[in-house]
Amino acid sequence: MSAKGKEPTFEEALKSLENVVAKLESGEIKLEESIRLFEEGMKLSSFCQKRLDDADRKIEVLLRKPGGVVSGTEDESDILRDEE
Repeated sequence: MSAKGKEPTFEEALKSLENVVAKLESGEIKLEESIRLFEEGMKLSSFCQKRLDDADRKIEVLLRKPGGVVSGTEDESDILRDEE
């Protein structure tokens, strides 16, 4: 994903995943590079899925109460944590 150790945003990771897929679909790269790109794509896909799951849980919590944000349990605090 990121060579600098900084976690990418969802949008950055998705764009990188799209680029990986385009390269793999082109059929113009060698086997070794295809394997490396496939591995990178799997990591990006997993990252994006986790971010989507987090967003889904956050929305579920927000919809649970008419006033919006629900506070209380430790799990809800984790769900509502600010994105860095």
